[in-house]
Amino acid sequence: MIVSCSFSYFGSHIDDMKLENDTRISEFLLLGFSEEPELEPFLFGLFLSMYLATVLGNQLIILAISSDSCLHTPMYFFLANLSFVDICITSTTVPKMLVNTQTQRKVITYDSCIIQIYFFLLFIGLDNFLLTVMAYDRFVAICHPLHYTVIMNPQLCGLLVLVSWFMSILHSLLQTLMVLRLSFCTKVEINHFFCEINQMIQLACSDTFLNDMVVYFAALILGGAPLSGVLYSYSRIGSSICGILSAQGKCKAFSTCASHLSVVSLFYCTALGVYLSSAATQSSHASAVASVMYAVVTPMLNPFIYSLRNKDIKGAVNVFFRGKP
Repeated sequence: MIVSCSFSYFGSHIDDMKLENDTRISEFLLLGFSEEPELEPFLFGLFLSMYLATVLGNQLIILAISSDSCLHTPMYFFLANLSFVDICITSTTVPKMLVNTQTQRKVITYDSCIIQIYFFLLFIGLDNFLLTVMAYDRFVAICHPLHYTVIMNPQLCGLLVLVSWFMSILHSLLQTLMVLRLSFCTKVEINHFFCEINQMIQLACSDTFLNDMVVYFAALILGGAPLSGVLYSYSRIGSSICGILSAQGKCKAFSTCASHLSVVSLFYCTALGVYLSSAATQSSHASAVASVMYAVVTPMLNPFIYSLRNKDIKGAVNVFFRGKP
């Protein structure tokens, strides 16, 4: 009788321990960039300025394109979508960081962290695919100008954007579900300004081999394939431009893709720099600082690049504000 009671006690005690170990972490700490309180006002002002510039600049691009019928073309249709995605990228991460900086409470709930991972991966993937689609659009415009309106018809443009959304949703859903299978024990400090997926995987106390494989495979397929498409498109564009005899013709052909090429270079160079630097140094703080470039700075600079190098956008903005050409 005593033995049975002892087994019953130890059995219930073990069950309690299992329940305790299976308890999900409810909060994470986003350490951000600095733990020094005197730097918090500077960081708050800096990121608030960049966020407002991103939202206002990209909204201006969208309004200018939608209000000017002359800009209702495939190139500007993709640009309006890119501007919308850029607003969404920064809105996924920066507002929470600003709130944490202002309140001095660097806490994010588990559910909010998972939601942030999902939407950040969704919009970064969309940015990646849209840049590839825009490179294809420039390839058709320069290499097949006589067939441009036939090839880049409204149905194809809508289909390309729809496929980009579909692929991005599948990817972000897969990565988020893979994070949900992980368990977190005691170390809940994320040395980043948002819930970055690689940081989350490193904090897990369960086996992360499958998660690492999914991340690497997705980076290879969903990162390498679009980048290859961009490089192929611009290699063909470069060959076509070199074949143009007149210098004026070369300049005009190059000017049609200069803005997009600048944005592509900025996005891919900063994104690759994040993962290469983090893989080389294993420094979470360095990765967080580098992530600012493609997650905050690049979306902020996109409207400036397109408006400064594009006469059509300048004209549309002028009409939008002044009501006359």
